[in-house]
Amino acid sequence: MACKLHATENDRALTAARAEGWEAGLALGKQLGAGTARAEREELDRLRAKVKDLERMLEDVSRYYEFNGDQVVEVDGYGYRWTGSDQLKVGDHVLLPENHVSRLRHGPGPFEGVVTRLGSTYRGSLSRIIRRSRT
Repeated sequence: MACKLHATENDRALTAARAEGWEAGLALGKQLGAGTARAEREELDRLRAKVKDLERMLEDVSRYYEFNGDQVVEVDGYGYRWTGSDQLKVGDHVLLPENHVSRLRHGPGPFEGVVTRLGSTYRGSLSRIIRRSRT
């Protein structure tokens, strides 16, 4: 292709057609890309929802509510055992034994928590709730 000064009419027409084709291709690519991106976002959202559903199903299957006759509850996401005669409910305030994390957060000694969920999926050793702290 010659420079603009020495370009022929044919060169100018070819350059214009190439630029027009380039712009049209770029616009089409953007349009197709946007459609693909939208479809990919929709697929990603669908897969995320499916994963959430499967996680809920797995949690429901692995959640247990009793251990050796004690009620099992979660307090702020941590599993505990309740040996009291009456069952705890979500929202009940309880007094919990000190642990290494509570000592840093609340200072030494027992601390209060709120039952956030019945049952637990935690499979390790569970501390016992000392008592209800409010009725």
